[in-house]
Amino acid sequence: MSTSSELIARSNRLGADPRNTNYAGGNTSAKGTATDPVTGADVELLWVKGSGGDLGTLKPSGLAVLRLDRLRSLVDVYPGVDREDEMVAAFDYCLHGRGGAAPSIDTAMHGLVAAPHVDHLHPDAGIALATAADGPELTKECFGDRVLWVPWRRPGFQLGLDIAAVQRANPQAIGVILGGHGITAWGATSEECEANSLAIINTAAAFLAAKGHPEPFGSRLHPALENRRERAAELMPLLRGLASTDRAQVGHFVDDDVVLDFVGSAELLRLAGLGTSCPDHFLRTKVRPMVLQPGGGTEESIREIHAAYRAEYAAYYQRHAVADSPPMRGADPAIVLVPGVGMFSFGADKQTARVAGEFYVNAINVMRGAESVSAYAPIGEAEKFRIEYWALEEAKLQRMPKPKPLATRIALVTGGGSGIGRAIALRLAAEGACVVVADRDATAAATVAAEIGGPDVAVPVTVDVTDAAAVAAALREAVLAFGGVDLVVNNAGLSISKPLLETTEADWDLQHDVMAKGSFLVAREAARVMVAQGLGGDIVYISSKNSVFAGPNNVAYGATKADQAHQVRLLAAELGEYGVRVNGINPDGVVRGSGIFASGWGAQRAAVYGVPEEELGAFYAKRTILKREVLPEHVANAVFVLTAGELSHTTGLHIPVDAGVAAAFLR
Repeated sequence: MSTSSELIARSNRLGADPRNTNYAGGNTSAKGTATDPVTGADVELLWVKGSGGDLGTLKPSGLAVLRLDRLRSLVDVYPGVDREDEMVAAFDYCLHGRGGAAPSIDTAMHGLVAAPHVDHLHPDAGIALATAADGPELTKECFGDRVLWVPWRRPGFQLGLDIAAVQRANPQAIGVILGGHGITAWGATSEECEANSLAIINTAAAFLAAKGHPEPFGSRLHPALENRRERAAELMPLLRGLASTDRAQVGHFVDDDVVLDFVGSAELLRLAGLGTSCPDHFLRTKVRPMVLQPGGGTEESIREIHAAYRAEYAAYYQRHAVADSPPMRGADPAIVLVPGVGMFSFGADKQTARVAGEFYVNAINVMRGAESVSAYAPIGEAEKFRIEYWALEEAKLQRMPKPKPLATRIALVTGGGSGIGRAIALRLAAEGACVVVADRDATAAATVAAEIGGPDVAVPVTVDVTDAAAVAAALREAVLAFGGVDLVVNNAGLSISKPLLETTEADWDLQHDVMAKGSFLVAREAARVMVAQGLGGDIVYISSKNSVFAGPNNVAYGATKADQAHQVRLLAAELGEYGVRVNGINPDGVVRGSGIFASGWGAQRAAVYGVPEEELGAFYAKRTILKREVLPEHVANAVFVLTAGELSHTTGLHIPVDAGVAAAFLR
């Protein structure tokens, strides 16, 4: 196995276990030789995980490859700790060939430590010792002289020099505890390095378990509410709206035991107020969380606590900002803790929100470990600010790709398991939205959600839109999955084609229950969430050409589509004051890929027009002005146009997607 392949395998193993390191945290490296394609001579290289990425999923493209001789020569030109940020740019001059990924700030650590293999990780057990008030003494007690203490220093070139000096002075050592930060281990072989990393982690965990106090957070003052998920669904839209004061956010909710134990504890306010310590933690969770009253409190109290949080964050920025500090990025919380309920986390997308919550769970574990054997003593506020508003971190943020048009928007599509609904769900997800695929067919909804991606981008919800309780439950699921709802597409439908004298009362009721009543129920529940969020929103009705055109043998279908069309006008007028826009789309002749046509409507309409069912789409196309067949994707395109922001001042509109049917022109 090649050096780089061996490194990838080790990284993936270490990164697969959250006890070893957090998501996207830490880095690994290996040194070896390769042939220089220019000279043909052997050259010493360093393969090291590049900036960003995750150890558990690391691939060769995520490695930076550097000339070791040039990297080590940087010691001779190092201008000192006050200018160490300049060294990151110097790494570019050490790259071998195309170089792979961009080198991270920790590259110096890996290059300067005199060992063929190096791991830098963020295990909870290791950080617990690193953040304990008497961390140096505990490290010696736990490891003797095999693992040494390195005082806190911001990641960078000087930290690499510090670790290298400790290693040289202690040839018996297998690694170090980095004060306030994490661990670094090394070895002569990849296997030895991995074994040393795991030995440090496991030894620290065993030490904490054997020596630690069983109740480091004190007594449980606030037990978990039995209805906490229902309460979370009530709180989330308001919290998401507040967390989006500066920029729109997606939400995530966690109520597992580790969170409930912490948020219900006597020491919650003290420990939460100290904030997190490891740079990876607070870069994603902000300097400290926002803590609500037990159960969440009233809306008024929540708004007051949020206002106080924003004022304190602004003051924190002002206390530490200097002339060249980046602008304040936003004063809203990333983490909200609610005794008895759980933890809400927020981010620019679902993965970011979820990972922020995972990092705070890491921080809880760290606090538990440190408090169990000592006192939790994270790095100081000024140091946190230096990292949060680090010029290098700002540059990384500026390199992020431009968000997609529907980024941060949460969409719910009824009838999303097939046909037009499926096409809409796929298009909205492709444009950056989180999508809730709602359908009465659980298998169909799950299939489409899986087609879109994992639960960070799409979730299925089983719902009968004629059932008010089921609709309310579906909206609660959407809120708990992504934080709220911004974009609802009323697409669920069916059709029965019969002459008036053959149309039964049951036919009429079924058509109206699914489309007229169902659309009303979904719009009503969605509006509750949108009003609570205060972020505006979009409701789109998939109506029909038949809402304005009197086709033969479809009195029940045409009447209920006309009902939907007028709901658009009524709700547009009513919900505008909340920034909610309501628009409609009138498709016609969507045969291919249509769930309605496949379920019998196609055969019925083909019989009405006297054409074979397989030729129905072509028949519809021939009678249009454009002579083009309408597909589900064309309806999805119209939904995107209505909701992507360019038509921000449009509400109450019906857009025909029928290839041109003159009799259905709106007047």
